[in-house]
Amino acid sequence: MSGLVNVLVIGAVIAVVVFRQCSAQQITDARRWWVLPGILLVLSLREPGLVDPHHAALSAAVLGAEMLVGLVTGAGWAWTTRLWREADGSLWSKGTKATAFVWTAGLALRAALYGVAALMGIHQGSAALLAALAVMLAARGGALMWRAGQLRPAYGDSMRGDSMRGGSMHGGSAYGGSVHGESAYGGSGDRAMPRAAWKDRV
Repeated sequence: MSGLVNVLVIGAVIAVVVFRQCSAQQITDARRWWVLPGILLVLSLREPGLVDPHHAALSAAVLGAEMLVGLVTGAGWAWTTRLWREADGSLWSKGTKATAFVWTAGLALRAALYGVAALMGIHQGSAALLAALAVMLAARGGALMWRAGQLRPAYGDSMRGDSMRGGSMHGGSAYGGSVHGESAYGGSGDRAMPRAAWKDRV
């Protein structure tokens, strides 16, 4: 695969990823989060020039730094993404302002590493960029799926399930009842507050 094709592939992947982050997207392929990073990694390993043979040690060190930047950027991307489940159990995600900051910082670090490599006379082909992108997407996908595994069912759905089972927890009513004696809206203390004290509070 030529360098131009690599650049086009990288640009297309980045464009799709950025577009999907601009709006809420349902995650329907949660079990295949590793497929795209795996393909990109295989493409990078098949390409010559992943390491500059004229500066093997320095080139490997720069490549390692790029992989680390990709790993941190992907993890930060996942942790700053808003993630939630709807009442029907579907999984959704949306980027935030913090996500945009992580992206910008990652690109800046990547550009700085590229500049340092160029000053040192190290030639970097598109294979290194493909590998860094693969690591970033893998870190993002893995962290996002881990977060998804920690999510509980939607609040409305679980409350509906509690009501259908006929009860409240610890003596509360089935409709917006109490938990350990406190109401679902601000606690029982407000409801039991004498009228005069309530007027003073307001």
